[in-house]
Amino acid sequence: MSASRTSKSDKAKNTQPNASTPPIHKSPIFDGRLNLEQQRKRAKELLRDLQNGKPGALARFKNADHRVSQTEIPALKLADAQVIIARENGFPSWPQMKTHIDKITERNRQILHGTLPTLDTKTTLHLRCGSDIRHGLNIAGFVGDFLEFADPFCQGPVPDLPLDQFIQIRADFIASAYQITQKDALARSHREYASLATLGDYEQVVLWFEHDSYDQLILAFLMDFIATTRPKTQLEVISVGEVPGIDRFIGLGQLSPELLIWCWENHRMPVTDEMQKFGRDAWSAIRSQTPYLLESFIKTAPTNPPLPHMIKALKRHYAELPDPLSGLGLTQQLTLQIIQDHGPLSIGKVFGHLMRTYDPLPYLGDLMFWADIQRMMDCTDPLFTITPDDPNQNWAEQTITLTETGEATLEGKTNFLENFTGSRWVGGVVVIG
Repeated sequence: MSASRTSKSDKAKNTQPNASTPPIHKSPIFDGRLNLEQQRKRAKELLRDLQNGKPGALARFKNADHRVSQTEIPALKLADAQVIIARENGFPSWPQMKTHIDKITERNRQILHGTLPTLDTKTTLHLRCGSDIRHGLNIAGFVGDFLEFADPFCQGPVPDLPLDQFIQIRADFIASAYQITQKDALARSHREYASLATLGDYEQVVLWFEHDSYDQLILAFLMDFIATTRPKTQLEVISVGEVPGIDRFIGLGQLSPELLIWCWENHRMPVTDEMQKFGRDAWSAIRSQTPYLLESFIKTAPTNPPLPHMIKALKRHYAELPDPLSGLGLTQQLTLQIIQDHGPLSIGKVFGHLMRTYDPLPYLGDLMFWADIQRMMDCTDPLFTITPDDPNQNWAEQTITLTETGEATLEGKTNFLENFTGSRWVGGVVVIG
C-alpha cells in the first residue's frame, strides 16, 4: 500500500563504515566548549555595534527579549550586552553562563591532569546507537563497558514480525541499501541483537541518545525490547535535545569529553515504568502498516511526554510519508529544494546543506543520504541528473542537477508517486508508485 501524510512539514552522525550500518556524519561544527574571554569580546563588539548604529545589533537585543529604544542606547553598559550574549548561548543570565563555562573549564583541567572524580563503575554499561562517543567517554574518565546498537530504523522496513524474521528483513535491507554483503550484514545484525542479552549482567545500563529520529526510533525499540526480555535491567537514559552555546545541536558525537560529563550530570535520569510504556507504544505505532496509528499517537501525546524528545522525532519521521501534492517525503523535498536554490552542485554539498541548514531535525548519515538519492532515481522521468556517471568516482563528488520534472514535482504540479517505479519504507508503511 502507499500512504500520504496529511500536511506538509515546514522546511527549514561520525563513525566509519561497518558491516551493518552506514557511517553517521553528524556535522561536528562546534564541540560545546565556550570560552569566557571570547564571549566577553563578543559582548564588547555587540555594544560597540549598537552604539555605532550597525544594522542587526538592535534586533539582537529584541530577539533576546531585551528591548531598548534609540534614546536608551547611550546609557547601555557592557553588562546589558553580556545579557544578550548569554541568552543567545542559551543561558538566562551572564553569571549562569560564567558558572557553566567555569565548570567545563575545570573538567578540562581535570582531564588533562588525570584528576577526574569517579563517574561510573566497571559494572556500568553505556549503550549508544553508534560509536561516536566511545573515545570521548574514555577521555572523560568513564570506565564502564560500551555497547553499540545501531540498526537505523529511520530507514527501511520496520515490520511487526517475530524477532528472527525481523532481523532477517533488516539485514536484507541494510545489505542492499548500504552496499554491504548480505552475509556480513546478517552476521553484524545477529551480533548486535544478541549483545542485548548481556544487559542483565550490569548493575547500571545507561542509554545515550539525542533528539533526532535515528536515535529516538532506536530508543523506542529498546524500551519495548528491554521491557519484554530484560525487565529487571537497571536502566537510565540520557536524552539530549540542546546544549548551551551550540546554535544547531546535531548530536552527541560533536561534543567534547567535558560536555559528555555535562550530559551525564545534567540529563541522566532513571527510566520509569511510564517511560517504558510510552516508548513501547511509540514502537507499536512506528511498526504499524498504516500511518494512522502513528498520527494518532503524535496527536494525543501529552504536552510533556515521558520521553521528552520522542514526539518531535516521530513528527520528523512521519514527514517522510509522501506529501499529497508532490508525492515527496520531506528529505526528498528538501533535496530538490537545495538543488533549486543553489543550482547544480556536488551531492556531498547537497548533504552538507541538508544537515546544516535545511532539515528541521537532521538525522541522516552520508551513506543513508546516498541511499535516498538512489531511491529517488527509481522513476520513469528523472527528477535530476548526476554527472559524471562514473562508478569509480566517489558519489559525493558527482554533480547533481535538477530537471524540469524535478522542478514540477517540487512545485506540486506533478506527483512523484505517478513517476516512481520503486518502493521505500517509513517504519511499517511501504510507499510504492
